[in-house]
Amino acid sequence: MVSTPGLNPVPAQWVHVTVLHAGPQSETSDADLEAVIGKVRAAAAAVAPFELTLFPPTVGTVALECAGRPGAAARRLWALTAAATREVMGERFTLIPAAYYPHASLAYAGPEGHLADRTGLKVALSDVEAVPVTVHARTLSLVSQWHDGTSQIVWEHLASVPLGGANAR
Repeated sequence: MVSTPGLNPVPAQWVHVTVLHAGPQSETSDADLEAVIGKVRAAAAAVAPFELTLFPPTVGTVALECAGRPGAAARRLWALTAAATREVMGERFTLIPAAYYPHASLAYAGPEGHLADRTGLKVALSDVEAVPVTVHARTLSLVSQWHDGTSQIVWEHLASVPLGGANAR
């Protein structure tokens, strides 16, 4: 087992594919939130659900990540959420990421991320028998996300927006 100082593992129930960070909920009015959801819902109705394949983890810049494909389909979700957010919120918040690639993070670098043994992690991962996993991208979830004080990312679900105009599951 490789020691992973500086990395904070993501528990299974919190593994996710982030599309966009769009600013603090505490600085967003309910009316703005509803307007963004409405615009995302309208745009997402024109996007067909798709399969997203997540590949075995690799060592990224600030996380242990499972890259996802197809990138173009996932970037369309980023583009429509970014456009809806900008239309309602203007330039109040920096949209993160500025360039999108789909991925699921299994661990994030914390304040001591510089201590992570990137080479040791790569060696350990080279011995892991792993296969790609396919997930069904059918719904966008709007969440209020925060760090829980133990370096874990957690969230509260606020809304579901179905792709293709179908009923959210």
